[in-house]
Amino acid sequence: MSKQGGVLEGRVAIVAGGSRGIGRGCVLELAANGAKVYVLGRTLNEGEGALPGSLSKTVQEAAELGGTAIPVVCDLRSDDQIGAVFARVMKENGRIDILVNSAFDLPEGCGNAEPFYSTPISYWDDMTGISARSVYVTTWHAAQAMLPRHQGLIVNISSQGSREYFVHATYGIAKSALDRIGQDTGNELAREGIAVVTLWPSFVLTERILAFDADEWGVDLEGAETPRFPGRAVVALATDPKVVARSGRIYSTRQIAEAYGFTDLDGGLPKGAPDPQTHYPLMGS
Repeated sequence: MSKQGGVLEGRVAIVAGGSRGIGRGCVLELAANGAKVYVLGRTLNEGEGALPGSLSKTVQEAAELGGTAIPVVCDLRSDDQIGAVFARVMKENGRIDILVNSAFDLPEGCGNAEPFYSTPISYWDDMTGISARSVYVTTWHAAQAMLPRHQGLIVNISSQGSREYFVHATYGIAKSALDRIGQDTGNELAREGIAVVTLWPSFVLTERILAFDADEWGVDLEGAETPRFPGRAVVALATDPKVVARSGRIYSTRQIAEAYGFTDLDGGLPKGAPDPQTHYPLMGS
């Protein structure tokens, strides 16, 4: 049972990449607000992945908040596995209201300041395979489920790395593709009453960020977001009856917070990413 009396009671959500990081934060906020959340990822139990976090832990934390989350082991590189998940969710519920695409695969060794020509070509498949292709596939399946009811929300978690260099050339390529998927599918689906919104968080205190040396990466964590702040942005969008007007647009999570009036866990607002509507830095910046 989903949490009774929550603003999202009766809604069914899928979060791709919910075992840790921003995806986990989205699961917790959606579940805490009453949605029934299917959590997709590859790491079922703690200790099975390279980083802390697992489907089981996320589901347990959702239950502690009074919510319902269902773990689903799924390799997002597999079209067949993705299709099977959506078929299962539709069979069990007859509807899908919310899809959050938060998965991203940053290969081991990426971030060591090595240029693309010194790293394996497989980095391309690792990053674009999850950030672009799998998002296109999940969005396609979500559209099939949402079109008969002419309503639904799809949120893609991207970053300002789509417009400026960060970590590796393929990172920016993958995030740029993700932004464009949101813009173009959002344009087409808005005609059918379905919203596709892309979010840029600023630096987020994820398991990965906390595991690295922020100074070595050149990352300033002052004013960083908790993983649940983007989750609160998703909830705000999901409860807006006019959200389709935002379809195809890109927003920072802070912009969404200012528009809807929510804060991070500490009661304040993080520094926030740049305004996606105006952020086009010069090459190399």
